[in-house]
Amino acid sequence: MSLQETTTLHNGVKMPWLGFGVFKVKDGEEVVNSVKAALETGYRSIDTAAIYGNEAGVGQAIAESTVPREELFITTKVWNSNHGYEKTLAAFDESMDKLGLDYLDLYLIHWPLPSQGKYVETWRALEKLYKDGRVRAIGVSNFKPHHLEEIISNGEIVPMVNQVEYHPQFNQRELHDFCKQHNIQLEAWSPLMQGGLLDHPTLVEIAEKHNKSTAQVIIRWDIQTGVVTIPKSVNPERIAQNADVFDFELTQEELDSINALNQDERQFADPDEFDRV
Repeated sequence: MSLQETTTLHNGVKMPWLGFGVFKVKDGEEVVNSVKAALETGYRSIDTAAIYGNEAGVGQAIAESTVPREELFITTKVWNSNHGYEKTLAAFDESMDKLGLDYLDLYLIHWPLPSQGKYVETWRALEKLYKDGRVRAIGVSNFKPHHLEEIISNGEIVPMVNQVEYHPQFNQRELHDFCKQHNIQLEAWSPLMQGGLLDHPTLVEIAEKHNKSTAQVIIRWDIQTGVVTIPKSVNPERIAQNADVFDFELTQEELDSINALNQDERQFADPDEFDRV
């Protein structure tokens, strides 16, 4: 396997197993330099969102890169304040203007925002964008099984991706099984628990066996358990290190040890309660 290794979504589109996230990376020089460092390292998947406020910088880095557009996999997301059919279509246009792209590879609903009850309507807008060829794949973020069931029951297209909080202490087994059953690719945000797991004795022990960092072990665990992952960093050395996970393999015993760290505890908001707009 290599950094360009892909999984195939249920519509046939290929998505890299390992991507680069830019959550909380400042627009302007910081995000431009970070994305350029990632592309130079060999990353081809870049994940941003309207609410991150850095789509323009991501677009600038892409424009200034020598990597052909067709080799890239670019993701952004519609924010909660733009739920609803027409507002979502307008938000997509705004994101595309900032990114400076002719088409998008993956567009996600950032949160279900159940208090508004509009995510099915928002999904219909994503279906239109997909049918119109403006985006190659569509999906959701932070959706639980019951949110997905409503989308599947009321929509025409099953989401291709569900991007969620996922790390060794919150491995979302029920959700992962549901997504497998419906051919929805699970994708991890905050895979390193914002650095909170890097000193965990179990992970340190496994890392030492493989002469790897604990971050590399976690990223490898993601990939071996069939989960796309998007670690973030603004440090070029760390960006490169996070990508150096394709020259070793965790044993089944090691995978089981990491799975056993699960505590079913979120570090971030519950999608049934999060209603920030």
